[in-house]
Amino acid sequence: MDAEPGLVERERSEMATYAPELEWHKNLTWRHGRRAYGWKGLAPVWAAERAKPTGVDELLAGRRLELKIIYPEAFPSVPPSLTPVDPDVPVERRTLSSWHVNGDGSLCLLRTAEDWQPTDTAAALVRKASGWLLEYLLMDAGEIDRMTEHGIFNDTSLDEILARRAG
Repeated sequence: MDAEPGLVERERSEMATYAPELEWHKNLTWRHGRRAYGWKGLAPVWAAERAKPTGVDELLAGRRLELKIIYPEAFPSVPPSLTPVDPDVPVERRTLSSWHVNGDGSLCLLRTAEDWQPTDTAAALVRKASGWLLEYLLMDAGEIDRMTEHGIFNDTSLDEILARRAG
């Protein structure tokens, strides 16, 4: 980020558009006590292009996904790391593919390394993360046994389950 200030401006601009409740930080603690650029704050409730299904608000019951986002030194060649602060994913759920969480607690939002391009932004991953929370809550409630492969924003298979929440 120091070497390419244009990246900072691109990231800040995209985040202001898609996740304005995240705050920019220049000095977050990351692995082994290293300092990094990143974001902390709340992800949007619904970040899909399609209309929000009935029952989303009832499922959330006021909860929001709180994230910590870290840009690794190799960014933008590698994606930023998004870790939920709330919910705090229990250790026993990490590394299970059904929960889409890595062993370090960060979210697994990309199916393959090729799904990330150096022109992509953290804001795009934050949008996916907001959908992850909905699926996480459905899993936690025992209403589904695994998260969707392509995410709730692209997959309407969970809409009926959500609608039941609305009564």
